[in-house]
Amino acid sequence: MTAQSSVAAMNNTTEFTGLNRVPEVTVDFWLIKLMAVTVGETAADFLALNLGLGLQTTTYLMSAILVGVIAFQFAQKRYVPWAYWSAVVMVSVVGTLLTDNLIDTFGVPLETTTVACTVILAMVFAAWYASEKTLSIHTVVTTRREIFYWLAVLATFALGTAAGDYVSEALGVGYLATGVVFAGVIAAVAFAHYVLKLNAILAFWLAYIFTRPLGASLGDLLSQPTEYGGMGLGTIGTSAMFLTIIAAIVIYMTIKRRPSRSAPVQ
Repeated sequence: MTAQSSVAAMNNTTEFTGLNRVPEVTVDFWLIKLMAVTVGETAADFLALNLGLGLQTTTYLMSAILVGVIAFQFAQKRYVPWAYWSAVVMVSVVGTLLTDNLIDTFGVPLETTTVACTVILAMVFAAWYASEKTLSIHTVVTTRREIFYWLAVLATFALGTAAGDYVSEALGVGYLATGVVFAGVIAAVAFAHYVLKLNAILAFWLAYIFTRPLGASLGDLLSQPTEYGGMGLGTIGTSAMFLTIIAAIVIYMTIKRRPSRSAPVQ
């Protein structure tokens, strides 16, 4: 081995021996993720409609905050519960707003938006795999992988919003029935993984995508007026309730979390 190749090998080793920057997939993970996507739906509506900021102003404001939150998350170089989940909540809000802008501002039909978001997500996954040869969240140990990860998360949230709205509104299924439909899809993915041995990475990302419309349907069901098929709790009450749950789980995660170990290369 030449001196140059030795240095390159040392650089590669250093690059991949960092701490994983995203959490382990546990029951807590899925619970807080569902809460976060629900808040994304209700908080976006609260800011744009109830506070009267308007869709575009809210989008600019939340996007600017997202940039700051994501920059702080990247600076950690490891998984820090409150920093990571703050970023997830903000990505959820912005993902909702991006989809709403396509539909309400630019008049793009829901079915077209759903297809477009699917294509964008597929392109992110393709670029991620071409670059890293894996889509695993267990090896998000470099800045490049983390960039791909957050792009994928943003795309899944935008896709989930569009798909959920398409089923509940365009197809007239309703919020409750839409939630039941996507809960059934997630259950089918879980069955396929645990019983039929579906690939773990594929199962994870499918479940990650479909928890978004499930959470959005739950948020709309709780917050929307009864005349529109909701329970009339309002966006303020619904957002506050789920933010409180998120904060409680994050505190629990912070207290109980053991030091992370270096992630294996895949």
